[in-house]
Amino acid sequence: MIELCAMSGAQYQGYLDYFIADYADEIAANYGLPGAEALDQARREVEDGLPQGLATPGQVLLSIIDPATGEVIGYIWYKHSTEARSVFIYDFSILPAHRGKGLGKRALVLLEDELGRQGIRQMKLRVAGDNLRAKHVYDVSGFRVTGFNMSKIIEPR
Repeated sequence: MIELCAMSGAQYQGYLDYFIADYADEIAANYGLPGAEALDQARREVEDGLPQGLATPGQVLLSIIDPATGEVIGYIWYKHSTEARSVFIYDFSILPAHRGKGLGKRALVLLEDELGRQGIRQMKLRVAGDNLRAKHVYDVSGFRVTGFNMSKIIEPR
């Protein structure tokens, strides 16, 4: 069993430590940026998206908790679009030690149930093209592809 809980200040720092490094790896792998540049970009994007940290209006940060131990096993960051009655999931992570146990699928069901009670009608997200594990979780959870993000590096001339 798992629970979704509002992220605490201490959990937020743990989230940033995990997410920025993980996101920088994704940026480096998918956009071809060197490690230091990818890390800088990840930091900038988090600062832009969460300028007031946990108190940033419209942003929701949740910890996925194992209630038996109180351990954080993952994180969810999303933004509401009240007009569209939708949310955009910026990050959904199950920590590596807890993957492969069906916890990601369970967390998405809990999130969907909670959002449905709030009148939200749609969840949206972006998944890296090479993240087959995440793509599988989203596929079996009922997400469908609505487009493709594409990128090309322009070499200095």
